[in-house]
Amino acid sequence: MSEVEVRIFTKDDMQQLGVLYHAVTSNNDDTVFWWVGEEENWPNVFVAIESGQIIGKGQVGVISTIPPGSPQEHAHYIYFNLKTLPQREDDYPLYDLLYKCLLNRAYELKESLPSSNRTMIAVGNQSTEEYNNNYFESKGFVYWKSSYTMRSDLSEKIEESVLVAPYRCLQETLDSDKSIDEYLEMDMEIWPEAPIGFKQLKDHQNNSLWTAFVIRENTTLVGSVMAWVDEDGEGIIEDLFVRDHWRKQGIAQHLLSRALTYLKDHGCAFAELQVEAANNSALSLYHSVGFKEVSKEVRYHREL
Repeated sequence: MSEVEVRIFTKDDMQQLGVLYHAVTSNNDDTVFWWVGEEENWPNVFVAIESGQIIGKGQVGVISTIPPGSPQEHAHYIYFNLKTLPQREDDYPLYDLLYKCLLNRAYELKESLPSSNRTMIAVGNQSTEEYNNNYFESKGFVYWKSSYTMRSDLSEKIEESVLVAPYRCLQETLDSDKSIDEYLEMDMEIWPEAPIGFKQLKDHQNNSLWTAFVIRENTTLVGSVMAWVDEDGEGIIEDLFVRDHWRKQGIAQHLLSRALTYLKDHGCAFAELQVEAANNSALSLYHSVGFKEVSKEVRYHREL
């Protein structure tokens, strides 16, 4: 292998990053390729350069943070994303150069997390990315779980579920400290092992046409869903939840129909979401409103 330089991403790399992105996703646009985000995130992004060309990129980020006092079995999660040019997808010495930087940065990020719970590192790839998955297995990562990307054709009629009193569905911006705290508390109740957290919520809100639909019983928040439009013009649905006491009353179906109608009204041809492959009740719900599986992501993890 000729000499390869690995360094932190800079603004001058943006054009070549686009070239790498298109090369990596040209045969499969569902390939898990993280974009670099705002400049404040660039210390978490590393590029591998050979003969003046970006031939690989590694990125690391804290995905979930467990608050102090949570059960010990819950863990913080730091994710890796490592991609190379397709012709270098089996170049494990190149992977090693990027992986070393990712691992060192992960240890730095770990220092910012509450020490009350352990920290895991994880990676998620399409099941077809065999070289990438095999590489992480060689580094001690073990299979954790799988998830489907599901898609709905918004040209089809959207059946709106009826919501009966005393429930009300509202479109909210979550722009006040009170509304944000309320949302994060409910999210923590639903997913205590992987709460969304303040930073990830704000990252979602920065997406184009982001909105949230919430359902309340009087003033009590009982369910919610987010929707936005991605850079390719496709609708994204995220973080659908209904609190345990209020399930099996059509609330989730109503939230989905509102989100799908919103995305259709804003010009989206399709809507996508992700769901764990083992979540049969969620799969049944999404099938019932027209979603179909289009790809499968596998995730591997190990303790840091």
